[in-house]
Amino acid sequence: MSLASDDLSNPRQLDSPRAWLMAGLAFATCFVGFGIVYSFGAFFRPMATAFGADRAHTSIMFSFTATVFSILGLVGGRMSDRLGPRTPLVVAAVALAAGLMATGAAHSLTAAYLTYGIGAGIGVGCSYVPMLAVVGGWFERHRNAAMGVAVSGIGVGTLTVAPVAALLIDHLGWRGCYRVMGLAGAAILLVCAVMVEAPPPHRNFKLRSVGEVFRSRDFVLLYLSSLLISVTIYTPFVYLPGFAASRGIRDVAAASLVGLVGAASVIGRLGIGPMADRLGVLPLYRAALLVMALSYAVWLFAGGYATLLLFTLVMGSSYGAMVSMSPALIAELFGLDGLGTLLGAMYSSSAVSALLGPPAVGFAIDRGGYLWGAIIAGACGLAALLLLYPLPASSPDSLVSARAGAG
Repeated sequence: MSLASDDLSNPRQLDSPRAWLMAGLAFATCFVGFGIVYSFGAFFRPMATAFGADRAHTSIMFSFTATVFSILGLVGGRMSDRLGPRTPLVVAAVALAAGLMATGAAHSLTAAYLTYGIGAGIGVGCSYVPMLAVVGGWFERHRNAAMGVAVSGIGVGTLTVAPVAALLIDHLGWRGCYRVMGLAGAAILLVCAVMVEAPPPHRNFKLRSVGEVFRSRDFVLLYLSSLLISVTIYTPFVYLPGFAASRGIRDVAAASLVGLVGAASVIGRLGIGPMADRLGVLPLYRAALLVMALSYAVWLFAGGYATLLLFTLVMGSSYGAMVSMSPALIAELFGLDGLGTLLGAMYSSSAVSALLGPPAVGFAIDRGGYLWGAIIAGACGLAALLLLYPLPASSPDSLVSARAGAG
């Protein structure tokens, strides 16, 4: 459907049943992309064993993937702003299928870095940011709640895919599991590409160009904070199953902890929208970062499965709340104009932390034990929080821009 379509230019389409369908499609794309990438902990040990690699070298596969999708979020967002969301979704589906099929046939860790990193990286980068921009454009009054529904797909995908991957690995091996996941994930993304529609055009009073936003103090502070908090987020997805196994917990149960982080994140994602409408996005965003950083104190003193369950609940719910509020915070501070490009640029901050964070944590764990991984992750979370305090609670100019779409 054309962006210039008469019925889409009607502002009454905002917050409509059609808009909620777009939120549902965004949920599905998040489920596929992040469910697959964040199930990496289930593949970690069998792949390390198959290639004779240590933790630090094996974790590079996850780091490279996260770096690719963090950088390509800017490409996907820009593509969506210019061509509509359907094109980047088709690109994501093709890349995901090809990359995971090739990973299943890889005979060296270096080859797996490239096939998985590029395939899954493009799959996430060209689906996540474009679909969040779609949801942001289709909503005005219920944007926080809709974003919560969309990104809860990350949590549900993590909850579902990680333990399923562990079971498939038991039956098909890690190579066969990647082939199945690649084909199934691509099929879902193609269905979403057929159904997605670009948001209605907004009568947006453009106060600042995208370039001006990039150079602003607020964007730089938020960017640096996002870079640091990514280390806090990525650590359990790579190392929590291994830490649990070191405590004598069986493989499937250990892999399920990553799924439980995802389950807890759904609570945070869905529950934060109404609270943000009443208390404001930025104060709750800061609170989520604080709780996420402090959750690693639980990891430090974890003695068994029950303590690790507590960690997944605290860390997961605060992580989910933070991810849910991030797009809404960007829209509130900087407006809706070029939202796909802005989101992609912001999420590119994760590239450096994804590339360096997990290997650095793995290096510390290899030499000092898992407790050092928790210390590094918690410290990065506290530093990310401190960077947010100069930000204003709201920006009047950007609020005019963000709300202009309601007419």
